[in-house]
Amino acid sequence: MEPIKLTARNRNPGPSWGYLFLVRADRILPAGIFSALLGLGTWVAVAAMPVERGHSRRYLAAVLGRPPTAVEIWRHFHAFARALMLKLRVGEGQPHPCAIAAACGDFEELLVSAKPVLLGTFHVGNSDLVGFTLGRYRRKISIIRIRVGNSRDTRELARQTGNGVAFIWVNERENLIFTLKEAIQSGDTIAMECDRVGYSARLEAFEFLGARRLFPFSIYHLALIFRRPVVICVAVPDGPAASMVTSSPVFEPDDAPRADNLARARVHFQDFLMVIESILRQDPSLWFNFVPLNPEAPSRGAAR
Repeated sequence: MEPIKLTARNRNPGPSWGYLFLVRADRILPAGIFSALLGLGTWVAVAAMPVERGHSRRYLAAVLGRPPTAVEIWRHFHAFARALMLKLRVGEGQPHPCAIAAACGDFEELLVSAKPVLLGTFHVGNSDLVGFTLGRYRRKISIIRIRVGNSRDTRELARQTGNGVAFIWVNERENLIFTLKEAIQSGDTIAMECDRVGYSARLEAFEFLGARRLFPFSIYHLALIFRRPVVICVAVPDGPAASMVTSSPVFEPDDAPRADNLARARVHFQDFLMVIESILRQDPSLWFNFVPLNPEAPSRGAAR
């Protein structure tokens, strides 16, 4: 199968002044009034963004097993708006307690070690903040992202970390491979998204929301090339300004044949996809992909 080409937009949805307006309104207005304004603004976004509304409706139908109501679509948009506000507030200096679940002790042990790691994330809940909160482990983080024009949230979060976070832009193709290789060989922790198919030419099929769907699989190929462990994690809200990180077990490449390592990697990824699906079935609004749901795989099986 031909790789799905990256079709990054030059900017995030919304007006150019939107992020600055939210930051200033959050500073000035009483909390109750701002909360009501955010809820009203969410209705405006639902009405004004028909493409994203359609993607939300189709995703919610898949996870709920029935067509969603208008209120459920609003809740989906509103959960994203709240997560955006948390990112903006953290970028302004608000503390963000981010604990690792007790069952994920091997992940925390890896983080406190000096061992480089490939960190996979999904657009679930507060997962965007995970890479920016690993500074307490004294790790240099290189985050693989799409560069867009209006990204105040990302810029301010990076500023809060000092020199702890760098970015590798996937839509700057001429530098991507060199920059990624240099970061990995320098011992950086590489954080990359593992849900949107446009980010990767390496796709594999996995069970998710009732179908075999394509997901990026590049992180495991990098693990085998550079002999780095892989952990996949997501962060969900744990109170109004805190997060709880749930992670997969640590995947370690070994000296077995490449095919055997890839077979273990597929099981590793599939197992954590089931964890994510369980989280989403408990709270469907935490899936922040207002893009087409991962496509179903061709009938002949996995795509590579």
